Amino acid sequence: MPSTIKETIQEILEDIVAFRRELHEYPELSGEEYETSKRIQRKLDQYHIPYETGFAGTGVLGIIKGGKPGGTVALRADIDALPIMEKTNLEFTSKHSGKMHACGHDVHTAMLLGAGAVLNHRKEDLEGTILLVFQPAEENAPTGGAKQMMEDGVFHKYKPDAILAQHVWPDLPVGQFGVMPGPMMGNSDRFKIVVKGASGHASMPHQTVDAVVVANQVISALQTIVSRNVDPMDSAVLTIGRIEGGYRYNVVADEVTLEGTVRTFRDDTKEIVKERLHTIVKGVVDGMGADAEIQYYNGYPATVNTPEWADLVKATAQRLYGESSVPHLRPSMGGEDFARFLQKYPGAYYWLGTSIGEGQKPLHDPYFIVNEDAIPLGIELMAQTATEGLKQIQKRAEVSEAWLNV
Repeated sequence: MPSTIKETIQEILEDIVAFRRELHEYPELSGEEYETSKRIQRKLDQYHIPYETGFAGTGVLGIIKGGKPGGTVALRADIDALPIMEKTNLEFTSKHSGKMHACGHDVHTAMLLGAGAVLNHRKEDLEGTILLVFQPAEENAPTGGAKQMMEDGVFHKYKPDAILAQHVWPDLPVGQFGVMPGPMMGNSDRFKIVVKGASGHASMPHQTVDAVVVANQVISALQTIVSRNVDPMDSAVLTIGRIEGGYRYNVVADEVTLEGTVRTFRDDTKEIVKERLHTIVKGVVDGMGADAEIQYYNGYPATVNTPEWADLVKATAQRLYGESSVPHLRPSMGGEDFARFLQKYPGAYYWLGTSIGEGQKPLHDPYFIVNEDAIPLGIELMAQTATEGLKQIQKRAEVSEAWLNV
């Protein structure tokens, strides 16, 4: 029988990699992860890990009760894919046309199962309970699956003292990890602006209100929000990602739709950008004789790590892989549904280096590839951090009890 975590990982690694590839071949979009959920349940059965279902439709909760009393640490992986046509030509490329695990959720799910198998193998030594949270619909912003899982009672029976999650990160080489206290990922909001003018013949623009021209002015004016309303020492991004309007070359458009996103770290900065967006759009369209409808969608909140748990992830990684394994990094403006778990419970979200080197494509790219050499590292760091986390919780409880008895 394997006696160390590393040895246990080597025993199951081939199976975990094969399972990751199976998930990659059969991706399912947010809210449609029915077969993915069944596959996860079969693997939990294989590893003799009890579980519960019925959270956010397809979510699964694995439960590992340790042999000793103690706290509870939850480990989370997202399970959904993206509506992207894969172009990698891997042996295990997606068999579902127009769907792809282009954000590494297949890897997250496989590594969480691996960590669960490792921890279950050593459960008699665990000082508390480990929860394996398989979350659907992470990509379905701004709704997501985290909030629904909690509303469906995923933590009603076992309330976590802390929750941890990892995400593949193509900007880091295998063997390096990204973690920091405080904001790790940003608020990720969406907006839709429909500029409404008056149509007519292109040769007689004086009889029209050109929605294309008005939309152009709106776009230019919105770019002043970050440069002139946000503190230069703070961070914000406002991007228009989609424009649609017009009928044909010789018709003045009476309607143009703009869709975009706002990214911030601080909630007060978010409110400044949101307020200025509404004010500027109204001012521009009023001044040009047009009208506008604005829909602003509050998306995922910022992913803010609890310092205690971010420090534990960092210390564990450095102990396992050396001081240089956790370089100094800046947070990302990307959005993450895990933030909603962190609003309710202490914990940390961290990045796992998965770069293939030259030719690496970014997340959400149809050519995105994960370096599978990172999988055993992800399993080990998650399992070791969970184990150390339970010890930390137990030690804190013992100190508190000692103070009460003084």
